[in-house]
Amino acid sequence: MNGYEALFTKSKYLIGLQCPKYLWIMFHEKHKIPEADEQAQHKFEQGNLVGNLAKSLWKNGIDLKTENFIKNLEDSRSLLKLKKPLFEAAFTFERLYSRADILEPNRNEWNFIEVKSSTEVKDVHIQDIAFQKYCYEKAGLKIKKCFILYINNEYIKKGKIEPKNLFLKKEVTKEVLEEEKLIPERLKEMFKVIDSKENPKKTIGKHCDDPYECPLMDDCWSFLPENNVFNLYRGGKKTIELFESGILAIKDIPEQYELHNNQKIQHNCEKTGKPYINKKGIKDFLKTLKYPLYFMDFETYNTVIPLYDGLKPYQNIPFQFSLHVINKKGYKQEHYSFIAEGSDDPRKAFIENLKKNIGDKGSIIVYNKPFEQARLKELAKLFPKYSKWVEDINKRIIDLLMPFRAFDYYNPKQEGSCSIKKVLPALTGKSYEGMEIANGGDASLDYLYITHGSYDGTKVSKEEVLKIREDLEKYCGLDTEGMVWILEKLKEVSE
Repeated sequence: MNGYEALFTKSKYLIGLQCPKYLWIMFHEKHKIPEADEQAQHKFEQGNLVGNLAKSLWKNGIDLKTENFIKNLEDSRSLLKLKKPLFEAAFTFERLYSRADILEPNRNEWNFIEVKSSTEVKDVHIQDIAFQKYCYEKAGLKIKKCFILYINNEYIKKGKIEPKNLFLKKEVTKEVLEEEKLIPERLKEMFKVIDSKENPKKTIGKHCDDPYECPLMDDCWSFLPENNVFNLYRGGKKTIELFESGILAIKDIPEQYELHNNQKIQHNCEKTGKPYINKKGIKDFLKTLKYPLYFMDFETYNTVIPLYDGLKPYQNIPFQFSLHVINKKGYKQEHYSFIAEGSDDPRKAFIENLKKNIGDKGSIIVYNKPFEQARLKELAKLFPKYSKWVEDINKRIIDLLMPFRAFDYYNPKQEGSCSIKKVLPALTGKSYEGMEIANGGDASLDYLYITHGSYDGTKVSKEEVLKIREDLEKYCGLDTEGMVWILEKLKEVSE
């Protein structure tokens, strides 16, 4: 472990608050921590973009960002005397190290501004800032006020990005001062963990994904049986209570233990190993369907800094749809699809093509309808001439999720989930395994990559573009064809 890695940073402090076992591994067995996946890397790169944009709010600021750790520390000290805003200034005190997003001179003291790419101020942000303030003041700085600069989710892009309107600024000095009182004792306990030769063997629990999902979960949770109490449908406090009482498998929950109706169905399915089928409930759902049937699915992506006019931060941009159509009972399905081309705003082409392929009668079947309905409403707001059409088709949308959420059908293979990724293999035996793109998150990032390029400026080859578009077509197509298969099976099991 080099000099920098041995120092105690704010990220390690937050890890220590979440789990001492994770903290110990960070210092002693770091090789066990998996590398960040594409989703995590994307968030990191988006955070960098936000940080750089925030710096533009201080016109006379000095950016100290450098890969040279020692030079960063030396420059940070020497430039304090200039009394100018400093970006990425770093300071150490004993084992502590922190690098400030923005230090702003306030007479003989400094204001500390932490930049976040979130749209709200969270408790973990206060803990983050408190650690940094503690480090800076121990290093000799006098911090007057603390602020969080975060994203205004009501900002709408109109032309060039306006940083002063994209960001909101909140003073959190009072909250930070209260949190800071806890730091000395916490650091004392954390250093005991770090300096110990033995892993503290922290048990699993809610802390494993709060406030962040721990990368060691697969390892720490591997002792649990399949269909364990953490898969209990909407288990909440019951899950923790059962786990802490030594009950690991759902099938081992005592009969007298109080469960709500859907949990009872799940419990019984675990004991019998057979699916639960409420034929009446399924038939009632099937009666709501009217031909022609349109099985519809959207793929979207979003960015913290809006790419196109009329967009808000993190607003979903629909770039692809898949549509399987069955015109009459017994007819073969037809497939229509759309993937936007080029780097221009895809939304106009998206809604134009969707309208061409959906008739004015029949049920439009989706999985988890609030998502598609919300995207359609956003499109109608952007393109008012489609508002009446959107209003009409939103009334025709039927949610294939409903019979599964109502537990009219439940299979132990679903592991307490009603998502299509669990329902499809449980009900039909087919799945997304082996696909190059197997989830919506990967679809979003891959499309973003071939459309707007990589963060490091690497050019995307034509071959990559064609391959990814082909994989996107297969993935989104399976979402809608999978719904066709699910509906066929529901008809079959309800007979």
